[in-house]
Amino acid sequence: MGDRVALGLFNYVRVKRSERVGWITLDRPEAMNALNTQMILEISQALDCFEEDESIGCIVLTGSTKAFAAGADILEALNQEFPQTSVNNFLGEWDRIARCRKPMIAAVAGYALGGGCEVAMMCDLIVAADNASFALPEISLGLIPGAGGTQRLSRWVGKAKAMDLCLTGRRIGAEEAEAIGLVSRVVPTGQLLDEVSAIAKKIAERSLPSLLLLKECVNRAYETGLSEGLGFERRTFHSLFATQDQKEGARAFVEKRLPVFRHR
Repeated sequence: MGDRVALGLFNYVRVKRSERVGWITLDRPEAMNALNTQMILEISQALDCFEEDESIGCIVLTGSTKAFAAGADILEALNQEFPQTSVNNFLGEWDRIARCRKPMIAAVAGYALGGGCEVAMMCDLIVAADNASFALPEISLGLIPGAGGTQRLSRWVGKAKAMDLCLTGRRIGAEEAEAIGLVSRVVPTGQLLDEVSAIAKKIAERSLPSLLLLKECVNRAYETGLSEGLGFERRTFHSLFATQDQKEGARAFVEKRLPVFRHR
């Protein structure tokens, strides 16, 4: 892992590793972790290092107990003008989070509003503390969600709920978020990081080639028709028979023991 990540030399995020799990903690408390360009750049740099590191099998993105991220930094938007927003691809750099190939968990406590909600949805799982709240309130600023909110939310929860949340900008709590399928699990606030750590470690123990391809297959389901998706899944399934880990997994099952994956 690069020295920058190893030493945690960032302004707005804290980075650490725990066994095969990489942790990125948003750390801009004076602004409730509002997301600015520098913070997104630092997240991207940390992701680059974790993705290059074969000893990392899962990545967790989290904030504080008060706020995962209270939105995009409004001050950065004040002086934006069209067409420069298009020419400069304003918010385009946020896509790096969604392009992460390794499994990512958003551990959300407190506010996940606007851009914070959008970043959480870029992850593969959202585990919410019972004090979490979610909203896409951009309509109240004369805007719409611009970092994937309308597209990912619609795919996650369906048109009716997506229209409700985007058109009104209303906040929902963790229980409603779980009920509509926005979050995977809700846990007590004080237990959030322990619960997420256990989930992340369990994921990271799996064969890394299988994890990468599984994530790609599930994401493909949202981007293709059923027939094409099934074909992609089958070809991917077949390809894993070329891995050492598949042989080890099969042997371990027959021998009634836990597999020791080499991620090869």
